Amino acid sequence: MTTFEPAVVDAVLAHMNDDHVEDNLLIVRANGAPGAASAVMIGLDTEAGVWEAVGPEGGTEHVRVPWPAGPISERAEIRREVVALYDAACRALGQEPRPH
Repeated sequence: MTTFEPAVVDAVLAHMNDDHVEDNLLIVRANGAPGAASAVMIGLDTEAGVWEAVGPEGGTEHVRVPWPAGPISERAEIRREVVALYDAACRALGQEPRPH
């Protein structure tokens, strides 16, 4: 597993957790935590994103979701892969995705 620079990870996590709260929840619900009440992105590397899902009774679990296109190496690819995860989650859950 290869990681991105800490500043890149911090910026992506801040953006996802400040601006895409509902997207985080859809991604975890579609990828192993269907009963999640909330979710925050807690990490990422070149192979996957990682979220912490909080269940309805307060328990937490980590949900690691591989990037749809496979391993990535560039910062710009992170956005593309998160958008792909969001779109796939919307399809899996029968939600209408918002325009990108």
